[in-house]
Amino acid sequence: MPTVDDVLDKVGEFGWFQKQVFLILCLISAAFAPIYVGIVFLAFTPDHRCLSPGVAELSRRCGWSLAEELNYTVPGPGPAGDAFPRQCRRYEVDWNQSALGCEDPLAGLATNRSHLPLGPCQHGWVYDTPGSSIVTEFNLVCDDSWKVDLFQSCVNVGFFLGSLGIGYIADRFGRKVCLLATTLISAISGVLTAIAPDYTSLLFFRLLQGLVSKGNWAAGYTLITEFVGPGYRRTVAILYQVAFTVGLVLLSGLAYVLPHWRWLQLTVSLPTFLFLLYYWCVPESPRWLLSQKRDTQAIKIMDHIAQKNRKLSPADLKMLSLEEDITEKLSPSFADLFRTPRLRKNTFILMYLWFTSSVLYQGLIMHVGATGGNLYLDFFYSALVEFPAAFAILVTIDRVGRIYPLAVSNLVAGTACFVMIFISHDIHWLNVAVACVGRMGITIAFQMVCLVNAELYPTFISGDRPGCRGSDAASSRDQGGGVAGDHRGRGELPEKSKAQRKDDLPSGPNIRIPRNLREMLPWGPSGRDENGVLIWRNAQKPLFLRTLPHTCLPPNQY
Repeated sequence: MPTVDDVLDKVGEFGWFQKQVFLILCLISAAFAPIYVGIVFLAFTPDHRCLSPGVAELSRRCGWSLAEELNYTVPGPGPAGDAFPRQCRRYEVDWNQSALGCEDPLAGLATNRSHLPLGPCQHGWVYDTPGSSIVTEFNLVCDDSWKVDLFQSCVNVGFFLGSLGIGYIADRFGRKVCLLATTLISAISGVLTAIAPDYTSLLFFRLLQGLVSKGNWAAGYTLITEFVGPGYRRTVAILYQVAFTVGLVLLSGLAYVLPHWRWLQLTVSLPTFLFLLYYWCVPESPRWLLSQKRDTQAIKIMDHIAQKNRKLSPADLKMLSLEEDITEKLSPSFADLFRTPRLRKNTFILMYLWFTSSVLYQGLIMHVGATGGNLYLDFFYSALVEFPAAFAILVTIDRVGRIYPLAVSNLVAGTACFVMIFISHDIHWLNVAVACVGRMGITIAFQMVCLVNAELYPTFISGDRPGCRGSDAASSRDQGGGVAGDHRGRGELPEKSKAQRKDDLPSGPNIRIPRNLREMLPWGPSGRDENGVLIWRNAQKPLFLRTLPHTCLPPNQY
């Protein structure tokens, strides 16, 4: 009986239908960028100083320039060059008293300004910016500056909590339902964030958007990788993430045109309502339909794909099937990630790589917003380096494997971050250049972890794997394993990957995905047959391999 991959091989692995669906789903990836790193523009902190009643009137009366006003009325930096007194303290002086002159007005109150008492900013702050951010609107500076980090932490917590449940929803109710539901909630929460009346409600709406937005990105990733044939899945997966980079580039332009955070948030949120039109544009995944025994609908969709690609439907299309081990399909759990020594090792390594990559990626983006230069240009330049990073992956992954690009990119990113410690903040161009090098390195590492992550785990526990930027939801389909393409549990000889023949992560260019946990269990000789040929058996699951052909080589050498 033909599988989905067999049919796609005949009707087109990446024909007109797949290209159309790929392009419209890439819009979801691009729309995820403002949610993931939008804090750079939504919460930028401009130069600021305490608002002192009477200073503005005195400055107008004396005809001071801005530089003279700052010199006469704002405290200088601290003893070690700390800017805290200048931004968060004010002279406890009544600026409305008529005794103050226009030429050094504080000279008559103290011979040395450092002897004048300083107090907190009781009347708010003055911000040197033509636009606005949540910092300027809710005064998230000085003692309340930690609330900016809390704002970003809420969306990250939402990513984490959402990833625990969105995968189940996609497997239980379908990829399309998951895509549309998360799109609606993300769009509504984005608009509510733009009109939030206070800081508390702002956090709640941001958390809500984080709960669904990563799942929305992952649902689009899953759909497109399930629609294309095995030969295009890796390329499509990488280009889908390139669409995220396009979103970063567009975000810098939008932020420049719309310097007010509420208008910017509204502009990036309202268009996401248009993604609800995908109800008519994007069909359900035929692989998922087959897994739910809805064969008739899956056949109709595959016939529709053939028509769009201007191909004839195969004669055996009505026999389309999903051959899968039912026992494994019905009993996956988080504990499966640690069931065998190899799985435990892979899980811990990938969890560490995912954690360091995500922290470093966001950290380098935040660093660009804190270099003190042109925020929009710096963000734009750093986003551009992700394009050559994706190109480098496409060029090298099938030639040198996974280990070397992953190791080298992590080394480059780590070295760049270490070097930035010793670069003076006054050398702005060098700070940005080194940060861009680190950004390119960590982008390669991030995307490489996603691919390796998909290759090391059996399909049926893919929803529980350690993931990265949502791509874990795409399962092992990146490499052509495919839910519908699995032939498991029939006594066939498992094809072991190079990762299972070494004590390391995969390094070869042609990695075969393990189809189930049995393929990741230890192997060993269990005796010889009547001809003296070694018989290899799986030590923990002997019944599974009872029908294996006798061979002189262990199964992991095939």
